[in-house]
Amino acid sequence: QVQLVESGGGLVQAGDSLRLSCTVSGRSFEYYAMGWFRQAPGREREFVAFISWRGESTGYADSVKGRFNIARDNAEKTLYLQMNDLNPEHTAVYYCASPESAFYSGATNMKDENVSWGQGTQVTVSS
Repeated sequence: QVQLVESGGGLVQAGDSLRLSCTVSGRSFEYYAMGWFRQAPGREREFVAFISWRGESTGYADSVKGRFNIARDNAEKTLYLQMNDLNPEHTAVYYCASPESAFYSGATNMKDENVSWGQGTQVTVSS
């Protein structure tokens, strides 16, 4: 059974940077697309970033383009999200996600796809 475990969240100040990690166990990593989502208080979970299984293609929500960067390390079976110049609007629980099918080539937000989720990591940005 696949497990996704996020880490790296915390309390930071506006303007700070933070790097989230997501380690995968229970299956191979290199053949699976990966993504980050977040859920702010009182809001629905939303797409943040996506990286293809080959790693050559990425996608971002408009709200984070130019500020966040998604990357993967297949040897370490780890997904990353580098978040720069954070502000209080970025406060949310951040979730790692991956389609259950290998070689996924669908929409970057994985809509209508069976997805495995991590438990989430809290990011809080103070002003």
